[in-house]
Amino acid sequence: MLLAFAMRPRLRLAAVALGLGALAALGQAPFGAWYLTLPAFACFFGLLQACAGSGRAGLVGWVFGVGYFAVALHWIVEPFLVDVARHGWMAPFALVFLAVGLALFWLLAAMVNHRAGRSVTGFVAAFTLAEALRGWVFTGFPWAQPGHVWIGTPVMQWASLVGALGLCALTLLLAAVLWQVVARRWALAGLGAGLGLALWLGGGLLNPVVAPSDDAPVVRLIQPNAAQHEKWDPEMMPVFFQRQLGFTAALPRPDLIVWSETAIPSYLGNAAPVLERMSFEAEGQPLIVGARRLEGQRLYNSMALLGPAGEIDAIYDKHHLVPFGEFVPFGDFLGRFGITGLAAGEGYGFSSGPGGQLIGIPGIGTALPLICYEGVFPRLLRAAPARADLILLITNDAWFGTFSGPYQHFAQARLRSVEQGLPMIRAANTGISAVIDARGQVTGALALGEAGYLDLPVPPANAPTAYARLGDGPILILLVLMLAWAAARARQHARPVSN
Repeated sequence: MLLAFAMRPRLRLAAVALGLGALAALGQAPFGAWYLTLPAFACFFGLLQACAGSGRAGLVGWVFGVGYFAVALHWIVEPFLVDVARHGWMAPFALVFLAVGLALFWLLAAMVNHRAGRSVTGFVAAFTLAEALRGWVFTGFPWAQPGHVWIGTPVMQWASLVGALGLCALTLLLAAVLWQVVARRWALAGLGAGLGLALWLGGGLLNPVVAPSDDAPVVRLIQPNAAQHEKWDPEMMPVFFQRQLGFTAALPRPDLIVWSETAIPSYLGNAAPVLERMSFEAEGQPLIVGARRLEGQRLYNSMALLGPAGEIDAIYDKHHLVPFGEFVPFGDFLGRFGITGLAAGEGYGFSSGPGGQLIGIPGIGTALPLICYEGVFPRLLRAAPARADLILLITNDAWFGTFSGPYQHFAQARLRSVEQGLPMIRAANTGISAVIDARGQVTGALALGEAGYLDLPVPPANAPTAYARLGDGPILILLVLMLAWAAARARQHARPVSN
């Protein structure tokens, strides 16, 4: 009884941290409640301020992170429910392990922040650097970053200068300053209110709107809406293929037709009759299609550009693969326990392509190709050998369910356009297929779960943004300097005063 009573304060602290983390996650799509994210992170900053030791701070940071990632990434169970009999048992473990594992980055950040003096500067630097690490470690997973809550608001435009990590830093800074209202430090609170207003109003002035010209090329997005549990069903594959052919043949003809990821059932090397039929229905217009490709014993997730007679004029192989989806780390060992790549088919994992490639599309320009998961990594867009005219992303979001996953994936695509100042053509199997302009604004879209096609003019590119030219280097250097400065001040204040 005494032990239980002694544990109650710690349990109450953990419960509060868990709840605040869950509340903070509601700023992510599809909710978009950034006005809940800010006060939740503000209270989290207050909890860290009250922690007596770095161990307690680490616990608070970890529990807050568990609540945040469990809510923001609950869609991770969806891929395991496509084939429940085979993979369903893994669904709860996937969510728990993912939330618990990603929260370790915030545990580390909380401990570093505590040792650096628990200042606003240390808080912003430690947690933004933790988010940078999360985007790299074990191939990276920069999904549902705190800064993503601004997608769709004027604040999103600042990503053209500072990228997604810069938005994270601004979010944490606003939250920490908001806490000053609770602490009745009115000067700092007023500064925070001014900063927030400047970010909102200033974002609306960044990146001028450039409308497509009257003679802009027109792209057609093909969305077959093939549910994942039916996509590879032998009885349904011809249905989905014929549906896409019908959308392709519709008049008037566009300048480019884009099918989604793995849109045809045949392997690309064996698909000559299929590709010829597709080009016939397109009347020779350029056509982009996603398909699996075998080269010897290697399997690739590929994008192909078809010429007038169905010939393959260019191929792009996806190079940033999904762990446990398209390949399995330590696959031979884990395969003994039935753990195989969900999208790879019988555990036959995909191989990585070379990456950093451009595709020239007649009548359209130079496209930077991305397949599905690659669109969440800002660094992949900067790895291209030259600046493209547009971003071309094909995806199959049927894996992500119908609630939050596809909307979060789509939101990140919008952010990539802002960062690069480039329009994006996005074709998704089940949605959301859209054309996005260089400011991240959606010029037209097919809704999630809808079968159909959409013809839209291709928006022009803006001038290269500061982020497109410089990447994350400047913000990372600034964050390291901020953390070092906070730590130096903490050490200075900890020194005993000599008489």
